[in-house]
Amino acid sequence: MRKGVLELCILTIISGSEDAYASDILAKLKESELIVVEGTLYPLLTRLKNEGLLSYRWEESKSGPPRKYYKITEIGEKVLKDLTIGWQNLIDAVHKIMEPENTNSETTNQEL
Repeated sequence: MRKGVLELCILTIISGSEDAYASDILAKLKESELIVVEGTLYPLLTRLKNEGLLSYRWEESKSGPPRKYYKITEIGEKVLKDLTIGWQNLIDAVHKIMEPENTNSETTNQEL
């Protein structure tokens, strides 16, 4: 489940920007209290790229090696939309389970 949530979060972060650098993605995940290490992020980014959900470009850096910037593809946007709908459905299902019982059940419990 966590893997799917991370994919949703990563695609959302990248979708919300022109392009994204891995350290920026990590920082936004940490801001949201989703602690992800580089060893988890880079394989996920590679897999998303290999699936055609992301593209990337290299940019020379003034302070070190070239940087890889990621951008969501059209296919990635469609997958993001599907993941978002699935996430909302999951939230709704869990909320239904967690809702207090209806008033008829409360009356029955009080009568006992």
